Amino acid sequence: MEDLKITIVQSPLFWEDIDANIAAFTKTVSSIAPSSTDLIVLPEMFTTGFTMNAKQFAEGMDGKAVKWMRKMAAEKKCVITGSLNIKENGHNYNRLVWMRPDGTFETYDKRHLFRMGEENNTYTRGTKRIIVELKGWKICPLVCYDLRFPVWSRNTNAYDCLIYVANWPDVRSYPWRQLLIARAIENQVYVIGVNRIGTDAHDMAHAGYSAVMDPRGQIISTTQPDQPSVETVTLSWKALEDFRKVFPVGLDADKFELGPL
Repeated sequence: MEDLKITIVQSPLFWEDIDANIAAFTKTVSSIAPSSTDLIVLPEMFTTGFTMNAKQFAEGMDGKAVKWMRKMAAEKKCVITGSLNIKENGHNYNRLVWMRPDGTFETYDKRHLFRMGEENNTYTRGTKRIIVELKGWKICPLVCYDLRFPVWSRNTNAYDCLIYVANWPDVRSYPWRQLLIARAIENQVYVIGVNRIGTDAHDMAHAGYSAVMDPRGQIISTTQPDQPSVETVTLSWKALEDFRKVFPVGLDADKFELGPL
C-alpha cells in the first residue's frame, strides 16, 4: 500500500461571506502544486463560519462552494474536503463534502449538533457515517462536535484514518487537543484535525491547534496555533500496519450496535 500525503489548511474565516472565503481559499489552495498531495483538508463551514443564519447563507449542492471544490480538486489533481452550510429538501445540513478530482463526491451530514450554540435547532442531524477510499486507504471523515462522542467514531477494522474538520473555540482547545490524541490511540488510526483560527462575529476566538496524530497518539505535524498554515504530512502505511500487528488491541474490543436516533 502506498503512503498518503495529507495537506491541512489552518485559516481564518470571513464571517457569513461566501465570496470572500472562496477568494481567500483560492489563493491559499493555489499555492499547493498539482499532484503534490493526495488530500486537502479545509475547516468546518469554511465558506461562512459557524453561522446559525442557515437559511440566509445556505447553498444547494449546485451552489458556488461545491462548484469551487470541484474546480480546485480537478486543478490540484487531489481530493479536497471540508464542510458547508447546505440546503436540501427543505432542510439545512452541516455537510462535509468529499470532492474527488474527477468531479464525483461523497457527503457526510454532521450527526452531533452543538446544542450549546443552537446548531441542533438550526440544522438537521445526519444519520449515517461514511467510509471513503483514497489510494487504498479507508478514511472516516467527521465534523467538529462529533469528536466528543467516541462510540460514533469507534473503529471496527473499518478505516485507517479519521478526519475532523472544525470551528472549535480556543476556550475549549484543551479538550480538542486531548480528544484527537484519544481517538488515535483507541482506534489505532491516524487522526487529522483541521480547525479554523481568528475571531468570529460573536467575539469567539479560535486558535486552531490543527494537527495530525499517528496511531500511537503522537503529533507528527508542525502547524502552530494562531498562525495561518498550509502543511503537508505523509502518512506511512507500513508504520500503521506494523503497529497493528505487534499491538492488536482491536482483537479484544467490545462488540456493540448503535441504537435508533
